[in-house]
Amino acid sequence: MTKLRKMSTTWCAGALLAPVLLCHAAQADERTTACAGAAATSAAGPTATEILQVDYESGTLDSGVPGLTTTHATAPDASAVVRPGHDSSYAVQHKVTLDDPGYVSDGAPRSESATDQLKNGQFNVGDVQRYEFSVLLKDWQPYTAGDSETGDIVFQGKYGDAQPPAFYLMTKRNAIAFRSPQMDRQSTVVPDFRPYVDQWMNFRVDADWTTDDTGYFRVSVQLPGQCDYVPEAAWEDIRTYQPAKPTDHGYLKWGLYRPSESIANGDVPTRIVEHDDIRVFDLS
Repeated sequence: MTKLRKMSTTWCAGALLAPVLLCHAAQADERTTACAGAAATSAAGPTATEILQVDYESGTLDSGVPGLTTTHATAPDASAVVRPGHDSSYAVQHKVTLDDPGYVSDGAPRSESATDQLKNGQFNVGDVQRYEFSVLLKDWQPYTAGDSETGDIVFQGKYGDAQPPAFYLMTKRNAIAFRSPQMDRQSTVVPDFRPYVDQWMNFRVDADWTTDDTGYFRVSVQLPGQCDYVPEAAWEDIRTYQPAKPTDHGYLKWGLYRPSESIANGDVPTRIVEHDDIRVFDLS
């Protein structure tokens, strides 16, 4: 579903709930009531234009958005639409089992969806955008001492032409980190996700895409029980758009990418992640 609309960039989570299943309606109402006070006292932020929404309420892997790319992995359960979603009917689920060719996509162990073919899912120099999305770590096996310390990537802002990403969010040990490989810089945004396994966590990334040192990345997180997003990382006055080779755009990917992991290294063989409510806003 793609739409344009004006909205405040500061809100309580209850204000943006998708149509809910009847069995979740009471819970949603309780959250809305509990967060009403926080919303009333929250300072009004600048307006933003929503330019893309992927909510999977169509019940299909492309969320009813023509051009949304789905996984190239061949295993029948590498990607699926599942119920329920983030206070909604549906979400997308991606699964990767290491050392199994059915879960290899474009030469690596991954299963992801992408906006490369969507004009309103791309970013270019001069864009100022917000990316919001919900993530659920399904039956996630936690890190214990002695385990491999490599990470699983669950969301990327990636350059075109098969280049390394501008940024990504990854699970590493029992934390979630925001990283930019081009800057060799990383910030922890969820210090310990173990209390939230099998629960929805909401993320927001604001990006000012520049080729000089005037850009920024700002990351906020809303964990279960929180009424609003909490700022967790802010990288200011940086060059955000710096692909390894010329490219005319970047785009978003979500799912599961396990680039440095293998069973030989002692990594967990199978991981599953769910995503829902992927939104792109124009902040310019």
